Order: sequence, then C-alpha cells, then structure tokens
Amino acid sequence: MKLILLYGSPAVGKLTVANEIARKTDFKVFHNHLTIDAVEPIFDFGTESFWKLVHSFRVETVAEAARVGQNLIYTFCYAKDSDDAHVRLITETIEENGGEICFVLLVCEKSEIEKRVLEESRRKYGKANNLKILNEIWGKYDLFSPVPERESLIIDNTNLSPEAAARKIIGHFNLVKTNDLS
Repeated sequence: MKLILLYGSPAVGKLTVANEIARKTDFKVFHNHLTIDAVEPIFDFGTESFWKLVHSFRVETVAEAARVGQNLIYTFCYAKDSDDAHVRLITETIEENGGEICFVLLVCEKSEIEKRVLEESRRKYGKANNLKILNEIWGKYDLFSPVPERESLIIDNTNLSPEAAARKIIGHFNLVKTNDLS
C-alpha cells in the first residue's frame, strides 16, 4: 500500500491533482475536507472537539487503508511546526501497517493562488475562497515549507496542468493500476 501525502497551500491544486492521479491509477482520494464536512455540522469549526474528531477520522482512515492494502492520496494543508505531530503520526501509522508514504509538496506563485482561490469550484467543499481568508492563513502559518525529516517531491504547478503534475507524481513514484502489473 502506498499513501501519497499531497500537501500545500489552499488553492494550490491539491484536490484537482489528486483526482487526476486517481483517474490514472487505483488510488482513492481522501481529501481533507471530507473529515471537516463530517464533523462541522456537530461541532463548531476550530473547537477542541472538532479537531479531536477530525484528527481521529484522518488517522483511522489512513490506518485502515494501510491494513487492507488500499492505495490512497491524502490531501492536506500542512503548516510547518503546527502539523508536524500529525504528519509524524500518519507516517508511523502507515509504516506500522506495512505501507509506504510518499510526500508531494505542490507549490505555486502566490499571484496564481490568489486567482485560483476565487474559483467557483472551491465553494463546493467550503474551502477558503476569498483573499481575506487566504491572507489570514498565509499570515498565521508557513504553508510553503516541506515536511521535515522526509524527502518530498516538490512540484511547481504555476504553469503546469493538473494532468502534467499528476504524470510527474505517477512517474516519480512508479504508481500503476494493480491490474497493470501482469
């Protein structure tokens, strides 16, 4: 089992690239808003109970995927220092269950991200969708640094299509459909 941890700033294209990878492989997409959407109707965003459940759902989902051998793409908005413990736990969980974790950092020029954050497709998942929220997040967190202690494939997709970014990831990590191994 492989877990692709696809991370980067809001509006960098994580979900779009993840969906392209999934379309070309046997990987399933586990994007970070699935857990947020499941918990937010019950607990207010940002409360202790909210983050406790979101964190638990994320860890248990990737652990079960590793246990049953389901290849997975986990999109995540990694904030340097703030999210190190979560990334460490996800990594340990995957590796303890016999899986391999592959880190991919998507980066993009800020001016392009500022355009993308306004796109209608972001409203579907309640994502950050305006410049005020985006700038608040950028001011509070370092979202452009790679995960420490692990090598990350870094892809600048400022002028790269989602399909081309997916091809780079698929090629780099040798991702294939299981039935293509014959």
